[in-house]
Amino acid sequence: MGQPQRIEEPFRKEHSRKIRKSIPSASKKIDTFSKVSEFQKEEVRRELLYSYMGLILKFGLLIVFATSLVNLGLASHQRVKRNLELSYLLEKESRKLHKLRLRFDEIFTNGGEQSFFKEQDQWITPNSVRVIWR
Repeated sequence: MGQPQRIEEPFRKEHSRKIRKSIPSASKKIDTFSKVSEFQKEEVRRELLYSYMGLILKFGLLIVFATSLVNLGLASHQRVKRNLELSYLLEKESRKLHKLRLRFDEIFTNGGEQSFFKEQDQWITPNSVRVIWR
């Protein structure tokens, strides 16, 4: 009697190969971990890039809104200034019109003609003959 012989069956060979293949070696583990860490670093870089792009867009919009607000303020200031100028001129012309209207009304009152001539004395010398055409 000899030593017992080991019988190799094809099923056992394939199964043992699958088991060996499924057990990662140390180098494969390191390689997998390095790939995962590279993917994580890449994702962090990508998120950082996106956050920078978002920040740049926000600053751009802030600049656009600020310049628009400044331009709107300047235009409003110009309109208010013009409005004040026009209201001042309107008030001045209204006072002038009021004075002229009063003078015109005074001419047609009793003795208004004489007062009108008294106002015009610088044109007509005193003690001169005045001719009034009718």
